[in-house]
Amino acid sequence: MAGVAPAGRFREGGAGPVERVDLGGRTVMPGLWDKHVHLTQWALVRRRLDLSGARSAAEAVRLVRDRLAEGPPEPGTALVGYGFRDGLWPDVPTAELLDAVAGSVPVVLVSGDLHCAWLNTAGLRFVGVGSHPTGVLRESEWLPLAAVVDRAPDHLTDAWVADAAAAAAARGVVGVVDLEITDNLTTWCRRFDAGFNALRIRAGVWTPWLDDVLAQGLRTGDIVPGTGGLLEQGPFKVVTDGSLNTRTAYCHDPYPGLTGPEAHGILSVPPDELVPLMKRADGGDLRCAIHAIGDHANTLALDAFAATGARGSVEHAQLLDPADLARFAELGVVASVQPEHAMDDRDIADRHWAGRTGRAFPYGALDDAGAVLALGSDAPVAPLDPWFAIAAAVSRSRDGRVPWHPEQRIDLRTALAASTDGRGLIPVAGGPADLVVLDADPLTIGRGAGGEADADVAAAALREMPVAGTLLAGRWTHRAL
Repeated sequence: MAGVAPAGRFREGGAGPVERVDLGGRTVMPGLWDKHVHLTQWALVRRRLDLSGARSAAEAVRLVRDRLAEGPPEPGTALVGYGFRDGLWPDVPTAELLDAVAGSVPVVLVSGDLHCAWLNTAGLRFVGVGSHPTGVLRESEWLPLAAVVDRAPDHLTDAWVADAAAAAAARGVVGVVDLEITDNLTTWCRRFDAGFNALRIRAGVWTPWLDDVLAQGLRTGDIVPGTGGLLEQGPFKVVTDGSLNTRTAYCHDPYPGLTGPEAHGILSVPPDELVPLMKRADGGDLRCAIHAIGDHANTLALDAFAATGARGSVEHAQLLDPADLARFAELGVVASVQPEHAMDDRDIADRHWAGRTGRAFPYGALDDAGAVLALGSDAPVAPLDPWFAIAAAVSRSRDGRVPWHPEQRIDLRTALAASTDGRGLIPVAGGPADLVVLDADPLTIGRGAGGEADADVAAAALREMPVAGTLLAGRWTHRAL
């Protein structure tokens, strides 16, 4: 594997041809990682009807109507949309609203957080649901059915994933932790056999395939043979609660206006199931990646790490009890967070976590408490672009809005370091030649002539960071110089 050599030790006539590149004073730093993606989902979403801008059910219906006017989907398929967030909508999504514009054409609209879907009557039949009172399927009603609309021939999905990976490389990405809900190792071995080589992949494993991975003796970090050193066994993933937008994240306090057994959200994997699962995974040297969004879910996830001694991360950590902040560092649990979610969900949080948002998406407090942060996107929930995550983490703002709880910002060096897989900000001799070449220095971008920082200007500039090149193991995966 190509690596970084100390200055002055470069030698012509090595194992292969050598190219000297004049970088013209550009900035070079370790390549970027996205620590939480669903890469196949992201590849599919890049081809779906974008509903992220819809501010009401009526507006979403108009977008569906306009798309159908361009032409219906292929026979035997559905019109699939993605990205709606109904938590603030003034009206209620129903199957009948979609029926009025789609008729017998199956329509399946997936929420931005992936935890629910809105379907018309034909769409319900398409996914195998005979009838439903509203047409909005949430959590356990929807998640087992999600794969129905994701089905496509392997050669197509693999091509779409390759295209998405190339786009990620163009933003400086050298690796991702892929947590797709599938037999990930089999899928990725197929892709590498077919020539995939754009990114390093850490392939997570879910409960249905845990026994297979344990039987093979694969540990987190093990390189899978025959993949050019680019495919590693990733962590064991468990989803313990829902999400904010669907009001299913498991919280200590009830959601405003909700009553009954699910008023506090949904705990999908309680401790008596979670702890044995984590013990099994840890016994096979697999790190654990535990999805927890609500504050009660986070408390229980940290309790499970304490009870098992397992290593790993809490994924999302969106609402935290202040008493739990120090436990991340004490237990050695990584806070794997997605700062762009705070920008997407700030208004929803203000409504549904009213009075608690000072401890929502609490990156500054986690950093102050000594927690190790790892940044990601959870693509397709947010775009697979680390510069978006970095900008959101340091500004707590987007689109010119007033920063949301600016006390929870982290500084730029911390955000950058949380995006380089522990390799810091400067390439080190002996490290892999996974590098990004930037046309601007991220540490000075957006500063005035006197060196003063303008947070809004800097954040906007970070989102548009010009990437001149990306190298993976010394090989260009993106080059614009």
